[in-house]
Amino acid sequence: MQDQTDDRTLITRIAGQDQAALRALLGRHQLRVYRFVLRIVRREAVAEEVTNEVFLEAWRNAGSYEARSSVGTWLLSIAHNRAVSTLRRRREETIDEESAGAIADDGDDPEVVAQKLDKAEAMRRCIAVLSAEHRTIIDLVYYHEKSINEVSEILNIPLNTVKTRMFYARKKLSELLAAAGIDRGWP
Repeated sequence: MQDQTDDRTLITRIAGQDQAALRALLGRHQLRVYRFVLRIVRREAVAEEVTNEVFLEAWRNAGSYEARSSVGTWLLSIAHNRAVSTLRRRREETIDEESAGAIADDGDDPEVVAQKLDKAEAMRRCIAVLSAEHRTIIDLVYYHEKSINEVSEILNIPLNTVKTRMFYARKKLSELLAAAGIDRGWP
């Protein structure tokens, strides 16, 4: 709760044109927003551009922040809207396989590390096959640890729609993983 209070204080300061507060907000949320946007747009340069737009919009609209959700949720909502708008504008579907490094457990031997990397890569490939709506739900819930209520706010869709999409996304992901020969255990 302390971070939310601090974030809200930063937003209040940003509304008063405090550039130091914007830098602090960037430091706290920029990486998370960037990663979220990157999973939607799938191009690093575009993700960087959209992330910059998100914080510019936060700068311009800090005075209209109503604190109905956390600042992080508000920023991700802006990010989602900007990313989707950017995709609509560009209308280019390029498949760019992003390789994200997996952090290995220090206690794992090289074989287990290799298995985890293979499985993580297979998981990323399976997630990439999901529809954009399902991929976004999985991303917000599992990678950004957002609640179903927060996802509903971020995507501006009804709660039951989030639940339904989550059900079908998990079902499809399970089928894709099984088809890829991946069991549910880890590594």
